[in-house]
Amino acid sequence: MKAKPALIFLTVIGLFLCSCEKGQAITEEPEIPQEPQTPQEPTIDTIHYLALGDSYTIGHSVSYRSRFPVQLVEQLRASFSDSLYFPEPDIVARTGWTTGNLLSAISNNDTLRSNYQLVSLLIGVNNQYQRQDFGIYEAQFPELLSRAISLAGGDSSRVIVLSIPDYAFTPFGQSRPNPSLISEELDHYNAYNRQIAESRGVAYFDITPVSRKGLEQPALVATDGLHPSGLMYAQWVELLKEYVRRVL
Repeated sequence: MKAKPALIFLTVIGLFLCSCEKGQAITEEPEIPQEPQTPQEPTIDTIHYLALGDSYTIGHSVSYRSRFPVQLVEQLRASFSDSLYFPEPDIVARTGWTTGNLLSAISNNDTLRSNYQLVSLLIGVNNQYQRQDFGIYEAQFPELLSRAISLAGGDSSRVIVLSIPDYAFTPFGQSRPNPSLISEELDHYNAYNRQIAESRGVAYFDITPVSRKGLEQPALVATDGLHPSGLMYAQWVELLKEYVRRVL
């Protein structure tokens, strides 16, 4: 009969140990699985583009997406989607600007970068339209080109110059007293800006022949009867894009 207390004691101890083991199993915190590491996006270069000009650059009478600088960027995005990033272009241009207006705008703009990967320059039609002395263009266009090269980090291969379109081949131009004189004077301007561009090692694109299709192909002219349509701008981009792809 004396063995019974010992048996009871051992039984109680066994039950206590069992309950502790069961309690540990219940209260043990489950292991939290680690979230898989998300691979970082590959770092790609950013290409900043600055377009300098007048109404032909700002895209007077067309939508934002139809402007030639914007169309060019969209083409480049498609070509370099995995390797280069293209933000929207910076555009310094306004309808009616002459070379003098553009020089002032650049000088007074403190938001411009100093190392654009691409800079385009198209200016001069308003010098001709406003009957300014050609000597003004002779003095100011080279200065503008120097500014453009400087804004491209001093790399002339990253600058492109476009010829001045011929507005004589538009309904507005045909309403002027002497459309043929317009063409003659613009040829003079373009011969000069081409000479200056090539002497600086800057690529020159003659888009004037495209503009001279405006009467035979009315769709190339915007609804205002003067400026290029988005369709004409697309043809300019076709002329530019291969060179730009090579230099980027």
